[in-house]
Amino acid sequence: MDNQSLSHVRWKCQYHIVFIPKYRKKVLYGKLRNDVREVISTLCKYKDVQIIDGAVCEDHIHLSVAIPPKLSIYQVSWGI
Repeated sequence: MDNQSLSHVRWKCQYHIVFIPKYRKKVLYGKLRNDVREVISTLCKYKDVQIIDGAVCEDHIHLSVAIPPKLSIYQVSWGI
């Protein structure tokens, strides 16, 4: 991915985010796995966050995302 730009800045902010259920219980499988994928995709589109790579495992979720500098990681991950 090349540097992206806003009106006055060029940026390349990529982050690796991991979501883990309490006690790493293996609950993310079947229909729930597809629902989680859909929800995360929708929220990222809503906040103008580009998903570079992602994986939903049984006990955690990996996301590699490009977040514009106008948003903090907290606003994206916990502002859900």
